[in-house]
This record gives sequence, C-alpha cells and structure tokens, in this order.
Amino acid sequence: MTPHAVMTGARAAAIAPRASSRARGGAPSSSSSSHRASRIRVCVAGSEPSSEPSLHRPCLPPSRRDALALGIAALVSASSARPSVAGGVPTLAEVTPPIAPAEALTSLESGTVALFERCTRSVVNVVDVTVLSGKAMTSGAVVPEGNGTGFVWDSDGHVVTNWHVIGSILSQVPKGRDPGEVAKVTLEGADGRTKTFPATLVGAERSKDLAVLKVNAPKEYIAPIARGKSDGVKVGQAVFAIGNPFGFDHTLTTGVVSGLGRTIQSQAGSLISGGIQTDAAINPGNSGGPLLDASGKLVGVNTAIFTSTGASAGVGFAIPVDLVQRVVPQLIEFGSVRLPSLNVTAADPNVGKQLGVKSQGVLVQAVPSGGEAARAGLLATRRGLGGIVAGDVIVEADGRRVVTEGDLVAAVEAHQVGESVVLKVRRGEGGDERAVEEVTLAIKLEAAAEQK
Repeated sequence: MTPHAVMTGARAAAIAPRASSRARGGAPSSSSSSHRASRIRVCVAGSEPSSEPSLHRPCLPPSRRDALALGIAALVSASSARPSVAGGVPTLAEVTPPIAPAEALTSLESGTVALFERCTRSVVNVVDVTVLSGKAMTSGAVVPEGNGTGFVWDSDGHVVTNWHVIGSILSQVPKGRDPGEVAKVTLEGADGRTKTFPATLVGAERSKDLAVLKVNAPKEYIAPIARGKSDGVKVGQAVFAIGNPFGFDHTLTTGVVSGLGRTIQSQAGSLISGGIQTDAAINPGNSGGPLLDASGKLVGVNTAIFTSTGASAGVGFAIPVDLVQRVVPQLIEFGSVRLPSLNVTAADPNVGKQLGVKSQGVLVQAVPSGGEAARAGLLATRRGLGGIVAGDVIVEADGRRVVTEGDLVAAVEAHQVGESVVLKVRRGEGGDERAVEEVTLAIKLEAAAEQK
C-alpha cells in the first residue's frame, strides 16, 4: 500500500462516520468522536497507520515525504552501525577518530633541522644604541638600519656584523674618539635562554661593510661559528641564511647560490668584489648574518638585497668569507685594515664613450701624484691642447680579463699590500686607432687610502 493510499484510507475512515451521522440528522456517535479526537500521523512509505494519537499536522506532500523517509533510513543505518554499548550512548573513545602518527622526517629535512640546531647559537641579534633610544621597530614591516644580525667569531667574544648595522652611532662619534658602547647584542645560552649584553667597538672597515664588536659574556653564551671557504662555492649548491628579519629572531631561510663573482656596492659607495648571489630570502634585519653551506660552515656575510620594494625579491648578496677572513683578523689586532689598492680613480663608462674609447676595460680617470701607480707610468685622463685626452684603459690584470671596475678590484684584492700587480693597458684610445698601443706595467700595491 502506498503512502497516499494509506493517508487517503485514514482520512476516509475518520470522515465517513461523521458524514453518515450528519446525514441521519442525529448526534455524532462515540465512534465518530474517537475519530475526531485522534490525530493524523505522517505516514512513511512502507509503514502502516498507527492507532495511537500523533501530533496535529497535515500529511506531507510526496517530495517531502520521500526526503523524510531517506533521512530516517540514514539515521537507522547509522545507529545500527554503532558499537553496542550500555544504555545505547557511545563513549568518547568510540566517537574519537584514530590519529595517524607523524611521518618520519626525510634525510634532507633531518639535515636542515640538525644544521639549524647546531648553528643557531652562533647567530646573535645586534641593535645600534641609537635605535634603542628611539623606536626599535615602528611597525611590523619597518626595521631601522641599526637593527640587524651578527655572529660569534671566536671564543674571546668577538662578534662580526655589517658596518651599516652600527653605522648610525659610528657616524656620530668624532674621529679618533673611543665610541664606547655602540650596540646591544643578544646571545643564546646553552640552556636555550637569551640574554642581552653591551657591545663595544673593536674595529670597522666601512669600504667592506664589516665591523667587529666585543661582548663580555659568560662562556656558556659564546658559541663560535664554523668557518669555511668561498673560493670553492658553486652555483646551484644549497645555502642557508640565519638572521633576524623584521625583528623575528633566529629565522632560517634556504636557497641556492644563484651567482658568483658579483660586485656589491657597499653602503659607503665602495665596491666589494667576489660577492655571492643567492635566492635565500634576505630581508631588513638579516644584515650581518651568516650564509652557511650544507655542512653549517660560514661561506658569506649577508649584506644587501636587490629590490624595488624594500623586501626580498629573491636576489640577495653576501660578502665572501675569504674576504672576511682577511679583514676581520686585522680589525681585531689593529682596529683598522690595510687593504691593497692601486689608489687610482676609475672613470664612469659613459665618460669613455664620450671620449671615443672603443676598448672594453677600465678607463683611468685620476692618478695621485707621488703614488706607486704614477711612478710606474700609468696615465690618467687629462686635458690636452685639443681637448680632453683619454687616459690608459686597463684591459688585463695578472693575465685576467678586466671589463668592469669590479674585475679590477677582485684582481687587486687577491694580493697583499707591498705586492705587485701586472696590468696590461691600451694607451691612446679616443684618437687615431693606428696610434693605440698596448703597454704592460707592474705596479706595487699600496694600502688603500682612507675614504672621506
């Protein structure tokens, strides 16, 4: 019997006695009264009408009856699938789904985790005291230049960072005066707790964007970093940067070496040769932090990013550790650095084009009188009878091709002060091509003149 047939029959059974009694003009019978007192039930497909009273509501249309029937069937099925428990109420354990165990780390992940745990104590937070006197961070995206990173160099408590991290306080101290405390350095102890110590200046080299600080901290806070070499670094190898970007301490980012031999322009405007380019995220606050290889050894000092927004765009640069190894020991011992230099001024490439220079190389703009370059016979750009005469164009240094000023700096910095570099120059550029000659000069390197 269909639900409709059942409902129709029930209504007929309830209505028929009433209709017959009214037809006879008599009082309704007790049978009809009981029918009126009864309530109409909602009938489900396949069920029989019940004689018990039900809620007073009309039967549902077929579509809603079908949906209700399906819902009741699902509830019945779900209840029958539950485990049988006392009272019919499931326990918490029975309704809690099983939790799958965490998957084991891959060998690559395990290596990265071990590297971070091994090296993180060597990385410190460095804040210029002039920053602390104001606001260390004005918002979650603005970090003052004096809020950066450093790393522990040795067991004596020397900390290496970028010159520009503490450049604000250094620029305010008169030349020759001891600046005293220049920064606050936060180190992590062996128990994982951090503590902040005052730091004094040991030495700084603005042209290489490097500075050495000294903290008097207990030995349990001193964890020197392991140092590697940058001359064996290859494009494509994995590198890791640990720093304090935007003030978030001990942040690890990973990437690869994207390029080598880049010429970095320091905050002071000088050129740093041999820079390592990486796509590991480097942001404000990472300055002065270490760039590590897969074994956790220092291969560079993060110093700059190439960006149009102020945030990482995947092009970061690090000072090669081989240069750091030459600079830092001198800063610790003497407080300053004697860097090798020709002490000549290179002309802007556009100047060479205006003077008709066709050779690729570095046009010499100025040569100090009395210096080793002048004594060796290197010619500068000068004024002649017919106008400006182009100076010598350096095209080779120690047999290596020189195209940019960075190439020349790299060749010079491979030597020590007092050693000689052999240059090949083209003389007579900008005039008659038949008058151009190649000249070889051996020039003794001097200590780099102090920048004003």
